[in-house]
Amino acid sequence: MDSFGMLRCAANGMEVQRAALDVEARNVAAAEAAGPKGSYERLVPEFSVQGGASGQTIAYDGARAQHGTSVDVLTEMVAVVNASRAYEANASVFEIGKRLAERTIEMGKL
Repeated sequence: MDSFGMLRCAANGMEVQRAALDVEARNVAAAEAAGPKGSYERLVPEFSVQGGASGQTIAYDGARAQHGTSVDVLTEMVAVVNASRAYEANASVFEIGKRLAERTIEMGKL
């Protein structure tokens, strides 16, 4: 994989995790607004793999209600932490890809 492919892959991962964080934040807000006696159907982010021979990407397809389940703040906070860590991991890969591209350009100047 070239360094630009690595950058595209990491950027796609960050975009997907940002979408998941948005859904989880909405769930947490809804749970807090509903209060201890209220209920709110949990939204679950959906993703699909797209692309062909040139490369595959993961696309955010929106959120769907998970019928029969109510939002639990603790569950949602765990999901937020997981998505946040995945975002940070992709950001680290992006940074490595950026440094690799910069060094490749520097080597081409010599």
